[in-house]
Amino acid sequence: MLRNPENEDIAECLGMNPAIDYDLVRDLIVIGAGPAGLAAAVYAASEGLRVLVLETMGPGGQAGASSKIENYLGFPTGISGRALAGRALVQAQKFGADVLVAGCAERLNADRRPYTVGICGERTVLGRTIIIASGAEYRTLPLENLDQFLGAGVYYAATHLEAQLCKGEEVCVVGGGNSAGQAAVFLAGHCSRVHVLVRGSGLAESMSQYLIRRIEDTPNISLRTRTELTTLHGDTHLQRVSWRTRDDHATRDVRHVFLMTGAVPNTRWLGECLLVDSRGFLRTGPDLRSEELAAHQWPLARPPYFLETSIPGVFAVGDVRSGSMKRVAAAVGEGSACVSFVHSALRD
Repeated sequence: MLRNPENEDIAECLGMNPAIDYDLVRDLIVIGAGPAGLAAAVYAASEGLRVLVLETMGPGGQAGASSKIENYLGFPTGISGRALAGRALVQAQKFGADVLVAGCAERLNADRRPYTVGICGERTVLGRTIIIASGAEYRTLPLENLDQFLGAGVYYAATHLEAQLCKGEEVCVVGGGNSAGQAAVFLAGHCSRVHVLVRGSGLAESMSQYLIRRIEDTPNISLRTRTELTTLHGDTHLQRVSWRTRDDHATRDVRHVFLMTGAVPNTRWLGECLLVDSRGFLRTGPDLRSEELAAHQWPLARPPYFLETSIPGVFAVGDVRSGSMKRVAAAVGEGSACVSFVHSALRD
């Protein structure tokens, strides 16, 4: 019997993690098992490197919560984020990568090599190189009682599980990016009406054109522009929502809201040891100016590699990296390409 267990306690009880040798110095530690991190693990392990992947929750990252990814090369009929992540995880383990689920990275000590990554439970792991693929965290809305309805009417993912909970009902999808578009189209096949609430004047600047066409062609999707969700009503479960437009306010009997409002970089655990942009995303390669590197005590004669941060041998890929494309295919490409820079850093 586990009472109010931590994620790592559940993972250990279920036998999800292998016996990890915490004293072994790995060639590469990958922090985050989203598309970028898993791609890096697959290519690095397949090329003979000793790889450890640390993942706080479960494999897939934000992509893992997507009900259907239709613009990923090679899957013309689409693939769910969970299925894609599951296949990539099996692939990484097949090549010999160790994956520690519920292994939350809490700090990075990069004063000397091998670098030390502190994880939950006061344990540490050692790596000659590090790839940070910790992704981004869901951006929340400034709603007074939001936490009260998480999992009880408010969701950050639109999968088959959530679709069964709101079958035949009206729902709201908040957001104007691709995740919001994918969720709206998917839910429209299960719900009576899908209200898409966006703060801007349209979707063209933030959503792929194929999803915009799908939304326009789906009769039970209502696009509400210049609209903000203002209030959640209910006791133990969400019962109604209120939103505000430029002209008026409205309250509607909607029991399910899907928040797809973007994300902020998951970099707080790093403190100030790496250079970031104005929004907190990790800067790499050509985005790092020579005077900044000098002030940050960059120790090598060469400049940072394209995906390398302000510390040699520490790389950033995927959503956590400043200037990344925020697409699954781009994340996979960055993760796989980064392994060639890892080899170079290991030779330094």
